Amino acid sequence: MTTASRKPLLTFLFVLAWAFTPLLAQETTVKGTVKDSEGTPLEGVRVTVGDFYTLSKADGTYRMTINDGANLIAFFTNFGYKPDTIVFSVKEGATVILDKSLKLLPNFLDNVDVIDKKARFENQIGVNKKDIEAFVGPGSDVEGIIKTLPGVSSYNELSSQYSVRGGNFDENLVYVNGIQVYRPFLVRNGQQEGLSFVNSQMVRNVKFSAGGFEARYGDKMSSVLDITYRQPDDFGMTLEGSLLGGNLVYEDRMFKKRLSAIVGARYRTNQILLGSLDTDADFRPRFTDVQAYLTYYLRDDLEISFLGNFSRNNYQVVPDRRTTDFGTFQEALRLEVFFDGKEDYDFTTRFGALSTTYRPDKELQLKFTTSAFQTTEQEYFDVIGAYRLGELNNNLGSDDFGEISFLRGIGGFQNYARNKLDAIVANFAHDGIYDKDEVTWRWGVKYQYEDIIDTYKEWERIDSAGFSVPNRPSVSFPVTGVDTNANGQVVGGDLGLVYAPEDSIRLFESFDSDAAVQSSRITAYVERTQLFQKNGNDFFLNLGLRTHYWTFNNQNVKSPRASFSWKPAWKRDMVWRFSSGFYYQPAFYREMRDLNGGLNENIKAQQSIHFVLGNDYQLTIWNRPFKMVTEVYYKILDNLIPYDLDNVRIRYRAINNSRGYATGLDYRINGEFVQGVDSWLSMSVLSIQEDIEGDGAGYLPRPTDQRFNAKIFFQDYLPRDPTFRVSLTLIYGTGLPFGPPQAEPKDRNYRLPSYFRSDIGFSKVLKAEGKTYKSKFLNQFKSLWVGLEVFNLLARNNTVSYLWVKDISTAREYAVPNYLTGRLLNIKLVAKL
Repeated sequence: MTTASRKPLLTFLFVLAWAFTPLLAQETTVKGTVKDSEGTPLEGVRVTVGDFYTLSKADGTYRMTINDGANLIAFFTNFGYKPDTIVFSVKEGATVILDKSLKLLPNFLDNVDVIDKKARFENQIGVNKKDIEAFVGPGSDVEGIIKTLPGVSSYNELSSQYSVRGGNFDENLVYVNGIQVYRPFLVRNGQQEGLSFVNSQMVRNVKFSAGGFEARYGDKMSSVLDITYRQPDDFGMTLEGSLLGGNLVYEDRMFKKRLSAIVGARYRTNQILLGSLDTDADFRPRFTDVQAYLTYYLRDDLEISFLGNFSRNNYQVVPDRRTTDFGTFQEALRLEVFFDGKEDYDFTTRFGALSTTYRPDKELQLKFTTSAFQTTEQEYFDVIGAYRLGELNNNLGSDDFGEISFLRGIGGFQNYARNKLDAIVANFAHDGIYDKDEVTWRWGVKYQYEDIIDTYKEWERIDSAGFSVPNRPSVSFPVTGVDTNANGQVVGGDLGLVYAPEDSIRLFESFDSDAAVQSSRITAYVERTQLFQKNGNDFFLNLGLRTHYWTFNNQNVKSPRASFSWKPAWKRDMVWRFSSGFYYQPAFYREMRDLNGGLNENIKAQQSIHFVLGNDYQLTIWNRPFKMVTEVYYKILDNLIPYDLDNVRIRYRAINNSRGYATGLDYRINGEFVQGVDSWLSMSVLSIQEDIEGDGAGYLPRPTDQRFNAKIFFQDYLPRDPTFRVSLTLIYGTGLPFGPPQAEPKDRNYRLPSYFRSDIGFSKVLKAEGKTYKSKFLNQFKSLWVGLEVFNLLARNNTVSYLWVKDISTAREYAVPNYLTGRLLNIKLVAKL
């Protein structure tokens, strides 16, 4: 072998040896047993040392490999128990044993109502706060990571909305500290949304159910997201900043530890995201919010808490020009649109909730809550657009390759709106819990008042070749100058603007309505849960009944719900679950307003009957904890309200004339694919169909029928230096059904292209929590890290909707894709004091 040929081989062997050095080195190990104060082993205790963590097994034992060091801190945390720590030192290759006994949280620190010993048997998925912090994406909040869970579909990274098992976003419940929260109603595309309610830096606990949830949760057909804000134990501050905005959170406990306060202020701008769209415009997005969660303990058994939020999402845009290339190589087309006008969207929300919680003894808890929510929304826009549709030169040898060689069509449009909505939702509620041994009773009653004022004034005019659609002359956009190439072919032109008399204009769409609705709702529920054993098997039974009365239509619906779980006395750690129940969804304002702005006073509650069978299997792979959850489901749907979906805007037809079904399979495996950090893979197969009365088309896909989706959330770090980390998110979903504007559901014969997105983030931990450094500056921080994020790594052009234009030569309509964001870079800094 020559010297020249040996060099690549030596280089390869050197790299290989370096990569496997950690495998050959001596392991530094921490192990031990975690028990409660009575000596009972605790399962699922999270043991964290620096950047590494593991979970204790059923016998309370744990084991993990760490980096050696002095003055290390081991954190022991478990749901419902007081966190504890151990300071220790260990040398390379040594093994240290750390046993720990955890104490139950006393009543005055019990922020999660009654300690839930039955969490695994419930049909819910928990999301770890560290995973939320590691998640990377344009919407890197709680909703962003929820989109990676099984059963959840997403097709717009600019929006925090998500679809669960074929339902739309209006079918999902969101709770913060047991209080249902709302979002603006008039949002029509993702870039207008701004901030969601949930501040991820204030979160302590996140639970999500994709169906088959308990009676204590409200009246929606699809899912529930249950979020708990934390009560801080001491002073702390968190500063999060990036090119997309910032987040400042202050927390403290004062007045002899009786008052806890956590306050967050956020600012977000989508400027860099919007800059990657096809439309050249002056974008001015400004999204801000301030929220606070305060708790004061009058006595150890009596507390008062306040949750407040003020949010303003303001989005202004002055569009200038849009250029979109689409089609195939054989038929490459370009749409150019020239704009004049402005769009102004303003969504301001205010929310406040005051709760009193009384715990006369350790078994009983009584909670009284009053809350109010107000949203003031306006959509003002007046935009004129003139377009030309051209065929591109596809001759690779031509000097004009990629330029317009033939003008297929010209036209124009004008969109105008002066929409306003003012809504107030106020309620008073009582919730109770009685937890005695293995039986838990829950009950609640709520009165809610709603006052909604809506002004809907909007019209659209479409012009093609000098004629307004449908068929009367109106505003035209004639070609006043034509550009040709050397061969005499038309390559472009100047578009003029001519207004026809007002009485000759016929609009494509026109809406003009005013509505005011005042109504009340009374809801109540009762629920019994029992965990018992027989012959070494664990059984869990939940039975509940919920009722909902609405004064608007005088309808009262009753929803019985039940779930049963069985943990067999097998060697394999497995739980089988079955849940079923009635899930009614009485209409809110959007569902009872039809396409023309009128209200249906006879609207009825939509109905969904759930059947969910699941398997929860905890296992060990590579001596690390893993969990596989599989669920199959079938939902019988009745009294459905058909709707159209455009971007994120849902337009209901306000009539209960549809029935249908949804069926599918969800699968998720999560665990330590890389030691010490969580990762997971989720996959879902789905079909949701509806049969609309009188259309003669039979069963058709609903607008959210995404047949298959797969998501990966993966974390890794450098073996030699775990402070260098990487986080990867991959999302794939098949296309949604769609059709031409104003199409009937039976005309939705097309599907959007598949949605595929990859986001990756690289981070460097400058100061790890629990570690001491030589630098005095770094030691001022509890933790500090900086990251670089790449959005849409593969630069995939995902389509969210279509703009329809007409070819004047053939009268053929073209669906021009509205693309989402392109590849972008973001810099992020997170500091905790």
